[in-house]
Amino acid sequence: MPASTPLSLSASLVFEQIYGGVDGDSASSAELYALLLALAELPIRQSLAVIGAVNQRGEIQAIDGVNEKIEGFYDTCAARVQVTGRGGLIPAANVKHLMLRADVREAAAAGRFAVYPVATVDEGIELLTGTPAGVRGADGCWPLPSRSAGRARPAWSSSCKRATPSSSNRSVPSPSPSSATWPWIPG
Repeated sequence: MPASTPLSLSASLVFEQIYGGVDGDSASSAELYALLLALAELPIRQSLAVIGAVNQRGEIQAIDGVNEKIEGFYDTCAARVQVTGRGGLIPAANVKHLMLRADVREAAAAGRFAVYPVATVDEGIELLTGTPAGVRGADGCWPLPSRSAGRARPAWSSSCKRATPSSSNRSVPSPSPSSATWPWIPG
């Protein structure tokens, strides 16, 4: 297939709405990130846990058990590897529900563990990859792919007039008003 031929793709993710124990759609954003970043051939930061449901508009929705899920990841890191440099993405709507244990709060205050509230899939992609989520330009093209992990990214279509890095139409989401400090450190 020539490089100028658009890629056609259909993907379906189904998350059953079962509300008991650990079942439900709390991992739907994690599965969406995995799918999107596999297609984009971008590596995912492995030191962050991802918690949150996602709707069809790419908004991260609140979930139940946010404290238990963050504390569980913290405990796993403390028991198996290390806590330093670890953390979790949670729905921004769940920040008001955080009541983390003292040891988790102390690790966050010391900068060893972080809780990042995200409101959209784009915000999560940036935290997981360090790459800004692209926005389609006025010419209908996406920004020129960047280098990731020292590896050149493929140019998907040679028929588009590509924007230069200085004039690219990238959008870097700002933290939402409810999450003005990045990373959010529970107090």
